[in-house]
Amino acid sequence: MTRNRWFLASLATGTAVLAGSAVLAGLTMLPSTRAEAKDKKGQDNEATVAHGSQLPIGQIVLFSSGVGYFQREGAVEGNARVDLSFPVQDINDLLKSMVVRDMDGGVVSTISYDSNAPVEKTLKSFAINLNGDPSLSNILGQARGEKVEVVLQQTNATQPGTLTGTVIGIEEQKQPVGKDGTVNVQVLNLWCADGMRSLKLSEVQRVRFLNPVMDSEFKKALETLALSHDTQKKAVSLNFVGEGHRQVKVGYVVENPIWKTSYRLVLPKEKEQKPFLQGWAIVENPTDEDWKDARMALVSGRPISFQMDLYTPLFVPRPVVEPELFASLRPVAYSGDLKKRANFALDDLEDNSGAKKPDGMGGRMRGAGGGEGKGQAGFGRLKESVELGRNGAFADEARRKLEERLDLGAGVAPAATASKLGDFFQYVIDKPVSLPRQKSAMLPIVNKDVEGTRVSIYNERTQAKFPLLGLKLKNTSGLHLSQGPITVFEGSNYAGDARILDLEPKEERLISYAVDLGTEVNPVASSDNGRYTMIKAVKGVIETTTKLRETKTYTIKNRNETERVVLVEHPVRNEFKLVDDKVKPTEVASDVYRFEVKVPAGKTETQVVTEERIINQGIQVSNIDDNQIRIFLNNPVTSDKVKKGLQNAMELRFAVAKTQRDIQEQDRQLKVITDDQTRLRANLKEMPSTAAAYKRYLEKFDTQETQIEQYQADIKKLQGTEFKQKKELEDYLANFTAE
Repeated sequence: MTRNRWFLASLATGTAVLAGSAVLAGLTMLPSTRAEAKDKKGQDNEATVAHGSQLPIGQIVLFSSGVGYFQREGAVEGNARVDLSFPVQDINDLLKSMVVRDMDGGVVSTISYDSNAPVEKTLKSFAINLNGDPSLSNILGQARGEKVEVVLQQTNATQPGTLTGTVIGIEEQKQPVGKDGTVNVQVLNLWCADGMRSLKLSEVQRVRFLNPVMDSEFKKALETLALSHDTQKKAVSLNFVGEGHRQVKVGYVVENPIWKTSYRLVLPKEKEQKPFLQGWAIVENPTDEDWKDARMALVSGRPISFQMDLYTPLFVPRPVVEPELFASLRPVAYSGDLKKRANFALDDLEDNSGAKKPDGMGGRMRGAGGGEGKGQAGFGRLKESVELGRNGAFADEARRKLEERLDLGAGVAPAATASKLGDFFQYVIDKPVSLPRQKSAMLPIVNKDVEGTRVSIYNERTQAKFPLLGLKLKNTSGLHLSQGPITVFEGSNYAGDARILDLEPKEERLISYAVDLGTEVNPVASSDNGRYTMIKAVKGVIETTTKLRETKTYTIKNRNETERVVLVEHPVRNEFKLVDDKVKPTEVASDVYRFEVKVPAGKTETQVVTEERIINQGIQVSNIDDNQIRIFLNNPVTSDKVKKGLQNAMELRFAVAKTQRDIQEQDRQLKVITDDQTRLRANLKEMPSTAAAYKRYLEKFDTQETQIEQYQADIKKLQGTEFKQKKELEDYLANFTAE
């Protein structure tokens, strides 16, 4: 049994240098190199370099969330290296999602990619530095001590054509020119088998490094230099190890434009006919590579996808540890199990339909887009009818042709098989798709009769005066309909545009496409100021329930020649509830109630919507005044128990208030006497004790002292009474409960 070998690119070794980016980017073939190795038999086992075109895109899955899954497929022979090229902006997605498989017993050894470092820094790392456009003399100067083979121009028969030796260096020598002139000439000094030789560089035709390591270093530097010409792309090299002819696959998820849907809806004139819905998927190839005969699926779902910078090297600062006598244990970090294989349901797209597929998409597309099929017959009839109408002689014939139904199904059949994919819905394109680079295409995916009822939809916030012509559409196509625009035709005439959100099978949804100028709606709102509906006492708190009622009357006048079914949309307000149980909405959406009103031709109907808002409020009896209590006492909804309890509370509050007034009066009288004693003390101090007035002041002072003692005793007694009365009131209110 064939065993697939998986290799997760995101877990490639840190020494790998990946230059990869975008999934759909064009493939770049690098110059051929050979990695020489010896097998067990001592024979050369060379790794061949495959053209990138040997792994074309064979499978494409586009999601409606801005990403796409791309799978490249091809064949390799023996030990092979496949070189690809990707845009820089896709490198992080590539490192996060890339999966490589050798399907027939081989293994994936390494995946290398270009570093994120500047090319100048990379070129410096090779044995021969090719920075700065070096000359031949500069290159040979860097190769001092290396063995080379030099091929020379043979200027005479005695000069050897090929020399082998070790590079000593490059020098400049003066060579005579004419009788008195000299010129500087660059000379290559070699140490050969017969001694040291000096060769003019102008006579050197070819130089070859005899050291295989040096030769390989020079070729790698040239490869790096070649790849640097396109700074927006990076190279990725996939190394496969195995024997014989094998199939390999490379899959990854990268950013891609979302696929979109566009619909055409033909409304019939006869009631017994059903509306016809045609849907097209719009896909785009924004890459620099042609898609040729690729399997394609369109998934209606929004998987969570994010970007993470895995391409930029990250260096973590490490602590400095002093030498220890005994080594201690370090914290252990455990990595995941690399042997655990992921389950990729996307591979099922390779052959997920056992049913017989319809004819090729090309013929159907010609019928719809090229004008050769019956799909354009309706537009042709429309043009012909307009020309007949201009002449005036064939008005009846022109009107009949205008009223004919546009036959969108003629010449066009769906090119996709719809199915459920877990929590998502997918359209698998029945035939391979070819799409040139930087091109877009429309693919028919829906061609079905659906159920629909004509309605006029009124929403005051959308159009204050007129409703909108619309359709209550039921998705009986059996397919998931992705959101998109709908072009609506009445018969063969353009009627307007609509927009629909995602629609599951058997789900109903309203669409509107034009203003119904023959129907007029006048909304009139009214409300009351609210009224108490319940008053009760709970432990000294008066709890009131107030109902606020609002009514809106929609007056609908139908000036059309036919009956109108008007759906009145009334906003849903969570704090309000509908009152009339007899007037129930036909539908309740998240934001509106929908009331269905049938209005005969030339008639006027009304739709009354009444709502109530209940306001609950709690008031401490101790915090309200007597006037507010009297309002509760005079309200007819207040029960006798509540009234009696409030009256008792008022009497207790009155007793407390009376005692407080008595205390205040006693305090006032006490203050009058106290102030007068100040005057008496001053007079007694200034007057001689033998005077008659002195004796009278002294007697009065003594009498006031007796009065002060009496006032103080009365105040103390009243304060005790006040404390008891307050305690009695508080205890009463704490236990006051009545309904």
